[in-house]
Amino acid sequence: MKKALIQLHIAVFLAGFTAIIGKLITLNEGLLVWYRLLITVLTLGVLLFYKKQLISIPIKEVLKIFGVGTIVAIHWVTFYGSVKYANVSVALVCFSATGFFTAFFEPLILKRKISLIEIGLGLIAISGIYIIFDFHPQYKLGVIFGIISAFGSSLFPIFNKKLLITYTPKILTLYELGGGLLALTVLVPFYLMQFPATYYLPNTTDWLWLLVLAWLCTVLSFDLQLNALKKLSAFTANLTYNLEPVYGIILAFLFFRENENLQREFYIGVLLILLAVALQMLRIARQQQKLKLESTGILN
Repeated sequence: MKKALIQLHIAVFLAGFTAIIGKLITLNEGLLVWYRLLITVLTLGVLLFYKKQLISIPIKEVLKIFGVGTIVAIHWVTFYGSVKYANVSVALVCFSATGFFTAFFEPLILKRKISLIEIGLGLIAISGIYIIFDFHPQYKLGVIFGIISAFGSSLFPIFNKKLLITYTPKILTLYELGGGLLALTVLVPFYLMQFPATYYLPNTTDWLWLLVLAWLCTVLSFDLQLNALKKLSAFTANLTYNLEPVYGIILAFLFFRENENLQREFYIGVLLILLAVALQMLRIARQQQKLKLESTGILN
């Protein structure tokens, strides 16, 4: 469990850094994600082929995995849209709605009892986002994109929880992102009609950041996250990902001095999100302590 939490937190830090990279890359968000997926899929495909780890999957399963990959692709497009139409800090805080959506969707999809505590923690996080939305109306479009991104993000680990029983993290990542790449190849032209791009081919700086985004923040981050999911619940993973705003916001303050444009209500919202994360981590610690005591026979 401890190793899984460490892996998850490293993945969360890398995820927080992706928002910074999204701001540094000047491509339209739809194209940014398309190139990110292209580099990642090619890299993983070559690595798995070289290691002779590529396997074929039944078409029925491929379609399921591609469906999850499409959710991931849409989540990324809307996330970077939030970064570009608001700013890094606002986009990352909106992402915290993931825990709220997960508290509803995980029990429905995995057919388990709804936890009122998890819903309560999710509501604390969503109230933090509401405060930011209410006091920063200039970021309205960016906030809407961020909420859509959080909705998609809540579904991803829930579906992956089942798929990880059968497939390794790297194989699952390759097929999922391959499905996302195919989906975006079809969808991006329509997206660009609504949100036009100023240019279509990455410049030298874009290529550099795209490689960092694909290799460190996608291949490595996905592998860590999926390995952690083998030991942790989807809700725990998603709520822990609420720390992504903390890491990302600190980086945004350092890189872009966004703290100069934010009011105190923003920090109140962030504190509410941190409270939700802290309470969930406390729950996990107590549950693990109880299980340990039961296994030693101290509790009956």
